[in-house]
Amino acid sequence: MNNAPSSWPHRARAVVDLAALRANVAALRARASDGVGLMAVVKADAYGHGLLPCARTIRDAGAEWLGTATPEEAFALRADGDRGRVLCWQWTPGGPWQEALRQDIDVSAGAEWAVREIAAAARATGRTARVHLKADTGLGRGGCQPADWPELVSAARTAEREGLLRVTGLWSHFACADEPGHPSIAAQLDVFHDALKIADEAGLKPEVRHMANSPATLTIPASHFDLVRPGLSLYGLSPSPELGVPADFGLRPVMTLSADLALVKRVPGGHGVSYGHSHVTAEDTTLALIPLGYADGIPRHASGRGPVLVAGKWRTAAGRVAMDQFVVELGEDSAEAGEEAVLFGPGDRGEPTAEDWARAVGTIGYEIVARIGSRVPRVYTGE
Repeated sequence: MNNAPSSWPHRARAVVDLAALRANVAALRARASDGVGLMAVVKADAYGHGLLPCARTIRDAGAEWLGTATPEEAFALRADGDRGRVLCWQWTPGGPWQEALRQDIDVSAGAEWAVREIAAAARATGRTARVHLKADTGLGRGGCQPADWPELVSAARTAEREGLLRVTGLWSHFACADEPGHPSIAAQLDVFHDALKIADEAGLKPEVRHMANSPATLTIPASHFDLVRPGLSLYGLSPSPELGVPADFGLRPVMTLSADLALVKRVPGGHGVSYGHSHVTAEDTTLALIPLGYADGIPRHASGRGPVLVAGKWRTAAGRVAMDQFVVELGEDSAEAGEEAVLFGPGDRGEPTAEDWARAVGTIGYEIVARIGSRVPRVYTGE
C-alpha cells in the first residue's frame, strides 16, 4: 500500500467513486431475474479499485455474497469485519482449508482431491464445511469434466452424509458470454442443466446455483439461476464492446486515473524522446512529462499508443513508456508543471476511458484497471 501521509500531494492518483459503485450494484440488481441474488466479485483488489473500501460499499448496497479468487482475499474481508457470505474458489493441494472453515468461508471443489482435503479439514476443526461444486461445462479451466462429475457428486454426498460438509452451491463459468449468439453459450447451459440433474438425483440440495458472469448477467437471463456473479461490470466497465458501452446498461466507470505533469519543456525538431528514440520530434515542440510508468501498471505496450487528456486535448504517449514516466507531445499548446493529465475516467470531461486504453494496446478493460499498482494511491469519493 502507499504509505505517504494523506496531506502530501500525490504525483498521481486513482480516484474511486464509491457512489458510482453503489449505483452500479443497483443497476445490476435490476438486470437480474426476479428473486435472484447477487454475488459481487471482488478478487484482484476489487479489479484494482481497492478490496476493502469497495467490499464495504458493495455490502451496503445489498450484495448477499462476495466472491474472491484466493484465500488471502477472503481472509482480508473477514479481518476487516465482513461477516456475510463469501465464496473463495482458487485452491491448490495443501491450501488453508482449516482456516477457511474457521472463518466461515464457503469453498469450491472441482475435483475429488479437493473434497478429500475439505473433509479432512472438517474433521480437524470440528466444523461442517460449506462447499460449492464446480462443473467444467466447456470453459476448460477449473471445474470437473462431465465424465467425472458423477464421481465428484458421489464423493461430496458421502462426506455430506458423514456431516463433514454441506454442498451449498453448484456452479460453472462461461467461456464466450461476451460474444452474443456464440454457440458455446447454449451448449454450456445444456451441460450445466445435466450436471444439476445428476446432483439432484444424488440427493444434493444446494442453496444456490450460479453461472452468470458480467456479460451473462447483462444479456443472458436463462443463466441467472439463483445467483448472478458480476465482476467487471460492478466497476462500471462493459465486459465487451460487442455488448455495448457502460451507459447502455446504466453503468458508470468507477475509477479515474490521473497524474500531475512533472515537467513541461520546449525541444527542437529532430529531438529523440525516451529510450531507444522510437519517437523523434518532427519540429520544434513542447513535451510534457507524466510521472507514471510500467511500475505503476501503465502498459509498456502503450508506447506510442496510450491516450491522455492534457491541456484540453487527447495526446498520445510519445516514445517508450518507462518504469516511472512517459512523455506526451503538446506541439504549440501550452501547459504548466503541476497541471492534471487524465489517463482514463468515465469520459465526462472528454478524457479517454479504460476501454480506449484497451483498444490502444490490444487488450481488455479488465487488465487496464486491474494492473494499476500500489504506488498509485486510491482516493475514495462518494462515501
